[in-house]
Amino acid sequence: MSRSSPWPDERLVKAAQDGSISSLTAVIVESQPHVRRFALSLCATPQDAEDAAQEALIILYRKIGTLRASGALASWMFRIVRNECLRHLRLLTSASVAEEAGSDPAPSAETSVLRRLDAERIAVAISGLPRDQRQVLIMRDVQGYPGRLVAQSLGLSNAAMKSRLHRARAALRQALAA
Repeated sequence: MSRSSPWPDERLVKAAQDGSISSLTAVIVESQPHVRRFALSLCATPQDAEDAAQEALIILYRKIGTLRASGALASWMFRIVRNECLRHLRLLTSASVAEEAGSDPAPSAETSVLRRLDAERIAVAISGLPRDQRQVLIMRDVQGYPGRLVAQSLGLSNAAMKSRLHRARAALRQALAA
């Protein structure tokens, strides 16, 4: 489908909500390129974007009946994709926090809540970064990949990767300070 392909029209969405399997299939097929493109713009890696897009389409399949207004499909799907990308980022963040805490005794309930709140704040701040900065930051600082590997996998020079990482860290510091 071309970049300018429209979202499914309201009649098709309404028919899908009413239980028409062929309409539901058409809604999913017509929504897929938009969902993928949005996931690629939000998620850190193409793999995370693919996972988020798949999850969003599964949610569309399962919960099309809960969509209140058939004309709100695009905003509903974008919200689902955003939440899926944030969920992937939270999983990465909590895994790295768990690694760091490895040998610590069980944290108190208060410490656990504060860590989750911090992780949520960081995840939201990272999701607000431009895609090129977000990719570099997550691959380098969250996933812990070496700089050369990050640069190579993104098709960047080492200097360009370092520049994006510097801008991403500065923007993240500023967002978290606010």
